[in-house]
Amino acid sequence: MMYCSVCGAKTEFRVPADDNRPRHLCNQCNTIHYENPKIICGCLVTYQDKVLLCKRAIEPRSGLWTLPAGFMENGETAGEGALRETYEEAYARPQLGELYALTSIPYISQVYMIFRAELDAPEFGPGPESLEVELFAADEIPWDRLAFQTVTRTLEHWIEDQKTGHFPLHTIDIQERIQARV
Repeated sequence: MMYCSVCGAKTEFRVPADDNRPRHLCNQCNTIHYENPKIICGCLVTYQDKVLLCKRAIEPRSGLWTLPAGFMENGETAGEGALRETYEEAYARPQLGELYALTSIPYISQVYMIFRAELDAPEFGPGPESLEVELFAADEIPWDRLAFQTVTRTLEHWIEDQKTGHFPLHTIDIQERIQARV
């Protein structure tokens, strides 16, 4: 950030008084410009014993499979954002369940909030950001064509939890890149 979004003056990157990390500071109006992680919200949508995946039509990782998810918007709850993204990417309107996976990725400053959700009927289709949308049984998941490590880890938990019928909240920390997949 070169200029203050409040007054337009040049900013300086330094540690403010009573703080412990550098921030963009405006020496003119004294505004501290904080940079915080982005929240990605989405759904692990199921119908019977299958999971809904979307083949990405956009970068990053175009042509690979993912859960329907995207950046949360201002003015919406995480659940609302998850349902909006699910509709935008898969034209699906599932019943929203509980938060299922909370994944922190500090090296790219992102937090993923994935909710369980269930379809009443197998009604879905590709939205503008998806090439295809399909339901996959656990043994049909295209593991070698998943777009992001967050999706892989969430699906691994789902498969294990299906065995017990118990779906607790999973907290996942991804500290480093693995094969350029987040």
